[in-house]
Amino acid sequence: MKRRHFLAASAAATAGLAAPAIAQPAAARTLRFVPHANLTVMDPIWTTAYVTRNHGFLVWDTLYGLDAQYRPQPQMVEGHSVENDGKTWVFTLREGLAFHDGEPVRSADVIASLKRWTARDAFGAKLASVVTEYVARSDRNFEIRLSKPFPLMLDALAKPTSNVPFIMPERVAATDPFTQLRPEQMIGSGPFRFKRDEFNPGSLVVYERNPAYRPREGGEPSFTAGPKVVHFDRIEWRVIPDAATAAAALQAGEIDWWEQPTGDYLGLLERNRNIVVEVQDQLGLIAVLRPNHLHPPMNNQKFRQALIRAVKQADFMQAVIGTDPRLYRTGVGAFTPGTPLATDVGIAEVFKEDTALARQMIRESGYNNERVVLLSTTDLPSLVALSQVGGAMFRELGLNLDQQAMDWGTVVQRRASKEPLERGGWSVFFTFWAGLDHLNPASHHMLRGQGEAGFIGWPTSARLEELRDAWFEAPTLEAQKALAAELQRQLFIDVPYVPLGQYFQPIAYRRAITGPIAAGGVPVFWNVRRSA
Repeated sequence: MKRRHFLAASAAATAGLAAPAIAQPAAARTLRFVPHANLTVMDPIWTTAYVTRNHGFLVWDTLYGLDAQYRPQPQMVEGHSVENDGKTWVFTLREGLAFHDGEPVRSADVIASLKRWTARDAFGAKLASVVTEYVARSDRNFEIRLSKPFPLMLDALAKPTSNVPFIMPERVAATDPFTQLRPEQMIGSGPFRFKRDEFNPGSLVVYERNPAYRPREGGEPSFTAGPKVVHFDRIEWRVIPDAATAAAALQAGEIDWWEQPTGDYLGLLERNRNIVVEVQDQLGLIAVLRPNHLHPPMNNQKFRQALIRAVKQADFMQAVIGTDPRLYRTGVGAFTPGTPLATDVGIAEVFKEDTALARQMIRESGYNNERVVLLSTTDLPSLVALSQVGGAMFRELGLNLDQQAMDWGTVVQRRASKEPLERGGWSVFFTFWAGLDHLNPASHHMLRGQGEAGFIGWPTSARLEELRDAWFEAPTLEAQKALAAELQRQLFIDVPYVPLGQYFQPIAYRRAITGPIAAGGVPVFWNVRRSA
C-alpha cells in the first residue's frame, strides 16, 4: 500500500475518535501553532532551514520588508538616499528602535549584522563583493559605500527567504558566522521575545509579545512589509511530527494553525466547517536532490548526469502532496515555473524517466559500487516522502545504498560535515526551497559553483559563477532571460543539484483566526487576531 493511501486510511479510522489531549483549549491571547519541523538550530545566518528563518522573523526585525508585489519597503529604516552616482547609500534608522534587553538599535549593530549576513548568504556575498566600506555617521545614520553601483541593494536587504539579514546587537552579530548562536543570544529587535526558560526541544517553543516593540507607522501590512501589530501575548509552537495527531488536534481546537498539513489529511480537514484549508503561497516549493560533490560517487559528473535520467518528478510530487494536479507541477528546471526567468531549455533532453538508460550511464561513469549515504529525514512528512521515493530510485539503479534515518534537525547538523563517508560524512539528502528563492540567480543557493567555499554540497563550476556574475550586469530583462537559459543548460551539465518538481503547500487553521497569516511561504504572527 502506498504511503498516502495508508495515511488516508488511518485518518478515516481516527476521525471519529477523541483527539489526544496534547494541550488545553487555546486561551484568547495565546496562538498555538504546529511548525513544519522541530527547531534544532536557532541561528538564521548559520543555516538556511526555513524553520529557523520563521523563528528569526519572530525574534528579529529587518531594515526592509518585501510586500506582496515583491517590492522592498522600509521597515527599521525611515528611508534612504543614493549619492555618488549610485556608489554611496545612506540610511536612517527609525527613532525609538530597541533590542529586547532595552539597548537602542544603533548603526554599529546594523553594520555588524550585515557583515555577518554577507559572509553566509549568496545574495549578501554578491553585495559584499562591491562594498568598500560601512560607515556609521551617527547612531541612527550609516552609509554603505560601493566600488560600483549595485541596483539590487534594497532587494538584498529585504530578502525574506533563507539567510534573512536580521538586525542583531553588535555583540551578538560579532559571533563568527560559521559558529551557531546560542539560545541565550536570542536578543532580538522584533515583535516577540524568545522564552528560553520555557524552551523544550522537540516539544515546545514559546514566544511572548515584546511590549517595547514599535511598529512602523503608516502603510498596509503586506507580506513582511508594513506595520507589525501584535494581537497575541503569547505564541506557542507545538512540535507534532505525527500528522494524525496534528490533524486531530486542529479539529478539536487544541491548536490554531498547522503550517504544513500533509496531502493525506487535506480532504478530511476541508470537510470541517471550523477549519480553513488554502494555498497562500502561489510560488510554491521546489523539491531538490542535493549531492555531496566532495566524495565518490557523487563527485563524478557523469554519475550525477546519469541520476537525472532516472528521475520522475511526478513520483516525487505525488508522494509529497497527493495526486491532485492542482497542487504540483513537473517539468521544473532551475527557476520557479511561471516566473520571468523560467525556461524549458534542456528539460525534455535530460529528464528521460528511463531507469535502463540511467543504469547504462552509471556503468559508463566508472561507478565501482561505492557506498551512497542518504540522509533520510524521518519527522518532516514532505522530506520523508522525498527520501522514500529517492531511496527506492537509488535501489532500482543498483546503487550500494546506505539509507540512514534521522530527524530533520540531525540532517541540518550532519549535512554541514565535509568529512568522508567512513568518518560520518554523507552522499545525498533531499530538501525543498521556497519558489521565492529560485526566482533568479541572486538568492539561488543551489545554482552556485564555489566549491568548498560555497553552500552545503560544495559543487565547483567556474561556468555557473561566470553566468551568475553576468546576470547581475545584464542591462535588460531579455538579456537576463538569455543568461537564465544558459544557467539552466549548465545546471544539466554540472548537476550541482537535481530539481524534483514544484508543489503548492496548503496551510490549515481554525476559522476564528483572521489576518494575513502567511506571506510567500513565511508564516507571520503579527496582524493576526482571534475573532470573537
